[in-house]
Amino acid sequence: METDYRKMWEDLGINMKKHDQLLAALPLVYQDIYLTQKNRPKAMEYYDFVISGVHGIRVKELLDAKEDGKKVVAYFCLYVPEELVIASNAVLVGLCGGSNFVDQEAEEVLPRNICPLIKASYGFKAARICPYFQAADICVGETTCDGKKKMYELLNELCPTYTVEVPQKPDTEQARELFYKEIMTLKSKLEELTGHKITVQDLKKSIEIVNAKREVLDKLISTRKAVPPPISGKDSLLVSQIAFYDDPQRFTQKTAELVEELQERIKNKVGVVDANAPRIMVSGCPMAIPNWKLHNIVESSGAVIVVEESCVGTRYTSMGKINNSANTVEGLVKAISDAYLNIHCSCFTPNTGRIEDNVRLAKEFKVDGVIHYTLQTCHGYNIEAAKVEKALKEINVPMLRIETDYSTEDVGQITTRVEAFLEMLKK
Repeated sequence: METDYRKMWEDLGINMKKHDQLLAALPLVYQDIYLTQKNRPKAMEYYDFVISGVHGIRVKELLDAKEDGKKVVAYFCLYVPEELVIASNAVLVGLCGGSNFVDQEAEEVLPRNICPLIKASYGFKAARICPYFQAADICVGETTCDGKKKMYELLNELCPTYTVEVPQKPDTEQARELFYKEIMTLKSKLEELTGHKITVQDLKKSIEIVNAKREVLDKLISTRKAVPPPISGKDSLLVSQIAFYDDPQRFTQKTAELVEELQERIKNKVGVVDANAPRIMVSGCPMAIPNWKLHNIVESSGAVIVVEESCVGTRYTSMGKINNSANTVEGLVKAISDAYLNIHCSCFTPNTGRIEDNVRLAKEFKVDGVIHYTLQTCHGYNIEAAKVEKALKEINVPMLRIETDYSTEDVGQITTRVEAFLEMLKK
């Protein structure tokens, strides 16, 4: 990959010395976490292939699209509607960072004790290591936390950045109207960027594309209800992470092939663990590539993660199938904006929807325990953990709280706590 894409990276202004260090480390980590798994579904080879060229193949596709006159829109959060970007004839790619590799560069500007996801998201641009950042024509952020929205102000000094306001009390009529207007403003911004006027047909088609993508992810998630599950939590997490930057139609096709294989496994009672392995739900903060730490610890300790109440899990599909029957641009945008407010982020107040989601998922997936995962200084999820724990206690599902960052320094400590939790569940 290095030989094939080196000139492309240099032309993008990548810091080659630092970039080489990153690409040297990633395959070793991936090999240890993913390729040592036994009895993996054969269809996972596609996602292994994607990771093997993580900074090459897809980046080349983005640059080819730019050569054809398209724009690249990068985003950080579920509240930026994919449908709108696709309808504007732009290409969408996710950006959140899941590594502490650029902490030093980020801390030259950002506080040291800020959320690691915020630090990584800013740091990969500041350090000029991420080719997706370098290829993007605009970055679109959102107001789901104070740290992120202030970081976007600083990011705007490095690259064009636009921030969408997400209302904090989504169940009100005022909130629905506000978000609709915000998405209409984003529509105008995208039209200005691309020079393409979004039509009814554009939106109907893009809604169709993204509905199909969410539907196949929902089917993947549902296969994990089986006992034993036909796929590991690590592999399912990887698929969800890749969903944020792969070509949506290709991703849907490849994931449909994976789901078909998993359904066949379920019929034949083929699982990736013993049927008696503890079934765990992970709830809380999102996990961006290459943040596989907690999943690896849990599944290396003899349990299996069967569902994530997370932005890289059920929240991504929680808006359901968006209705594209309206025959006006305004009507279709309203359908999109209303659906997106069904995503239950911890920035909401009150956030009874997320508490109810945790209880429902714990029952549906027959979990033995829940691990509430919080990134350091993520106060929304950290405080909300108390309500989640209380609700789970009422249905006799134990919960373990894990607060961590992207480093490996606490792997031993977390492993000890997870093993003790699993031992308690077995008893």
